[in-house]
Amino acid sequence: MSTGSDTESETTRITRKGQVTIPKQLREEFGLEEGDEVRWEKTEDGIRVRKATQSAGRGMLVDDDISEEKREEMAEEMEVEIREKRRTEWQP
Repeated sequence: MSTGSDTESETTRITRKGQVTIPKQLREEFGLEEGDEVRWEKTEDGIRVRKATQSAGRGMLVDDDISEEKREEMAEEMEVEIREKRRTEWQP
């Protein structure tokens, strides 16, 4: 990976189908796995790519008297189940 002034960068190519490969080092660093979603954001400087998180709706279907810690625990358990389903069922 080449290093710029204060940011690290790496170059990849866009395929005929508009697909790109996220470099392995970045996938590992940011915990990106097969089936995960990334968000493409238009900025004044260009395009920003971020891991899409599903935490905004966490706890919406849980009773109000459930502690925040328990909500997070439940959400993490669901995330593990979803990742496993993605890993076994997702087809590129």
